[in-house]
Amino acid sequence: MDFVSIPKRKNESWISEYSTENLKLSMRIKNIIHTEKTPYQDLLIADSYEYGKVLMLDGAYQLTERDEFCYSEMMAHVPLCAHVKPEKVLIIGGGDGAILREVMKHKNISRCTLIDIDERVIECSKKFLPEQSCAFNDSRAEIKCMDANKFINETSEKFDVVIIDSTDPVDFAANLFQAGFYDAVKKIMAPDGILTELTESPFIDTNLMKQAINQMREIFPIVKMYWGVVPTYPSGFWTYGAASLSGDPAVPLRTVDNTRYYTNEIHKASFILPPFLSELIY
Repeated sequence: MDFVSIPKRKNESWISEYSTENLKLSMRIKNIIHTEKTPYQDLLIADSYEYGKVLMLDGAYQLTERDEFCYSEMMAHVPLCAHVKPEKVLIIGGGDGAILREVMKHKNISRCTLIDIDERVIECSKKFLPEQSCAFNDSRAEIKCMDANKFINETSEKFDVVIIDSTDPVDFAANLFQAGFYDAVKKIMAPDGILTELTESPFIDTNLMKQAINQMREIFPIVKMYWGVVPTYPSGFWTYGAASLSGDPAVPLRTVDNTRYYTNEIHKASFILPPFLSELIY
């Protein structure tokens, strides 16, 4: 078999995410827009040739301008369209603002509280990623830069939908895939509440995916998995966990306008799991 090797051009610059010690995704970039070490993580924003602006945290792709809608729309619209009447939403993480932007497409939302521990992610997104961060100025948005665990344990509010958009489960995000965390979140959910969380790639993070779903099952009466495609996330095949206190998260009850990936048909189809994936989690 012949292998095609594309010669590197002189003075090229590349950024890479190592999915495993044997696998990485690299992008050739035009320039580094911003880089800093925040109190919590390494933050980098670059301009790439293939995917436009790229946000990385601790060496992992968080979003690109070209494909972030694939992820943001499925995180936001699946729980919101499956809920009977969502009005109050909590986003844990999501400091780039892309999921908040999607939440605000639902006119019935009265308030969306976004909790991100790293204020610098929010500020840099506002400055360098205006298309993703545009909803931070929405009057219905409430932004808090603090530890999500502290907020959850101290708030008296009840939320209809909780969206957990965490970074990889290490350091300050290490407990976000654990039963104890899900139990704490359950206590601040309304009686018909729905929770959605990323559950990683079945190819790259098989054990973490299984752990997250099994831990949800310990706490919630209804737990289902759905999936989608995000080209710049590890393997491109991405999964999500949906946990509900009453309604079926696989059944959309309303539509949403101005989407590029999500539709009610995609919503329903995303809960149909390939046999290999069903075998992993059931």
